[in-house]
Amino acid sequence: MPGRMDCASPALVFDLGGVLLDWNPRHLYRTFFDGNEAAMEDFLDEVGFMAWNLELDRGRPFAEGITDLSAQFPHYADLIRSFGPRWQETIAGPIQPVVDLLQPLKDTGRALYALSNWSAETFPQVRGRYDFFDLFEMVLISGEVGVVKPEQAIFRIFLERCERPAQACLFIDDSPANVAAASQMGFAAIHFQSPGQLIADLKDRRILRQS
Repeated sequence: MPGRMDCASPALVFDLGGVLLDWNPRHLYRTFFDGNEAAMEDFLDEVGFMAWNLELDRGRPFAEGITDLSAQFPHYADLIRSFGPRWQETIAGPIQPVVDLLQPLKDTGRALYALSNWSAETFPQVRGRYDFFDLFEMVLISGEVGVVKPEQAIFRIFLERCERPAQACLFIDDSPANVAAASQMGFAAIHFQSPGQLIADLKDRRILRQS
């Protein structure tokens, strides 16, 4: 059950990839498969891409991870090696309707934070491209602390650093597992599925005004 908000004006804690930024490895790998979605999915599944990428988010060096996975799947080595130099192609851009919420929320005096699974090697490339990061009081990246969502340790680190109780925070993430973990820690939580759904949920919680 989602945590109960004990604060009338909860701090808002945003995930990045899938909530504020359209990150997906398929944006890159579609360029290699000439529209053959099934072949692309077979590649991603066979190499265990998402589990492998999670370890990069945990802090494993890109060079080490790419070398190791290429050795395991030599027939896909060129595709795997492309992930480093062409990593920025995995981001299609901002999810603008959500980004557009940040300044109005900030203007009401709400504290905004980001908590994301992201490699410490690649995050600086993103941080410098998008001005909305300046609106956050703190951005906590998994690769900087060596733990990833949905592990509870990263939520504990976040709470220690922002000096707030979980009950005074509303966490927004596109991963059901991450939302469940946050809820178990006492956060109020929203499973992000679309900008429209998020806006409606924030209005229901009286965080955004009804239009």
